Formats: sequence, structure tokens, C-alpha cells
Amino acid sequence: MDRTVPEEIDSETAPPVAPFSQLREPPTTQRGARTRAALVKAARKVFERDGYLDTRLTDITKEARCAAGSFYTYFANKEEVLAAVLLEAQEDMMHPGMGRVESTDDPYAVLEASNRAYLAAYRRNAKLMALLEQVAQVEPEFREFRSRRGDAFIRRNARGIADLQARGVADREVDPMMASRALSGMVSVMAYNAFVVSEGQEEGTPVDFEELVSTVTRLWANALRFPGHRCARLVRPGNAG
Repeated sequence: MDRTVPEEIDSETAPPVAPFSQLREPPTTQRGARTRAALVKAARKVFERDGYLDTRLTDITKEARCAAGSFYTYFANKEEVLAAVLLEAQEDMMHPGMGRVESTDDPYAVLEASNRAYLAAYRRNAKLMALLEQVAQVEPEFREFRSRRGDAFIRRNARGIADLQARGVADREVDPMMASRALSGMVSVMAYNAFVVSEGQEEGTPVDFEELVSTVTRLWANALRFPGHRCARLVRPGNAG
């Protein structure tokens, strides 16, 4: 059964990382740009240290070493400066997803590279991802943003699955969107448990990053019935360091 990609999947672009409607125009002077950048850097540090609910604007201005009144020149409230923090992290938090797999590519290698990029970005930004989860519980706009961002990556991965189905690499009997929701969700939850939940645990062995990449990639490949990978044994590579 051949499947085509729905138009809304095929036209999906890179998902946003911050609710940009919260942001003002950037300052036009070098001094203003430096002050704003200092506030954003300080805000990320304080948010990650104290959590969203316990962060006070005076904590941010103190960390940035600027007058309390300067904050309101650039931001209206905590929500707006958090949006700026997320925008600042955008490039590092972006990852390719499955995307389109070219006919000459090794699909397993592409899948592994995609999972590695996602997990590495999540690990680097684990505190920020934990913060976003917290804020999404209390701020509707950030909750909607998180949902839209997750759906955007799911659609991108569904497009990649559909491409693999068309090439005869992936199981054509599964719905690409449903498969993407299940498999993308698995990787997301595993990343949260490995890099956010485990940080707060006093005991236990840290997750081996290479083993995590190998495991989620193998599970993706087995679930989609990649030829030559369905019955392969899980291999544990060496530590990434």
C-alpha cells in the first residue's frame, strides 16, 4: 500500500522555538543592545536556577548589574523576557528531525544522526527544557507554543517516514503521522527522563549518551521494519565523553 504525504506535512517549515508575539523590536543603539543582551543572559541564569514561579524581576536586574527600571525599557514582564531567552537559544535547540531522506542516503544513518542531534541539543538545554515544561503549566501562550512546536516536529518526522515508505524502506502498513507521534513522543519522553528528571536524583547511574542514541534509533528502525535491522542485537558503543 503506497502512501503519499499530506500537503500540511510536506509544507512544514522549521518550528518556532519561542512565542515571538511576546517580543518587542530590538534596540537600535549598541548600548541598548548590550543592556538587553545582558538582561537576557541574566534571565536565563536566574530562571534555570530559581524556576519560573520563584524568579523575581529584581533578581534578573541584579544578576545583569543594571538598574531595575532598565528592565522595562526592553521587556514588559517575565513572560516577555522568557520569550527572549527561548529565542536566544533557538539556533542551539533546533535539530533537523527526519526531514527528507535522499535516495542515496543510508536511512539508518540519517535516523541515527537525527536522534543524536535531538538528544545532544536536549542535553545542552536540559534546564531550559525543564523550565519550559514548568511555564507551560501556568502560562497558556507558552503551553500553546510548546504544543505547536511539538506538532511541527512530528509532522516533519512523518514526512520522513512517508519518504521511506515510498522507497520501500519503512513498513507501508503504518500511518506515517501516527507512527511519528508514537516514536517522536518516545524519544522526547526518554530525553526528559534522562536529562531533566535524572538531574534531580541524588542516586543512580547517569544515562550513557551513546547507548541512549543507539537504543532509540534501534527502536525506531525496528518499529518501522527497516530491512536488516529488525532482529539485530542492541549494540552499546563506547562512551561519548
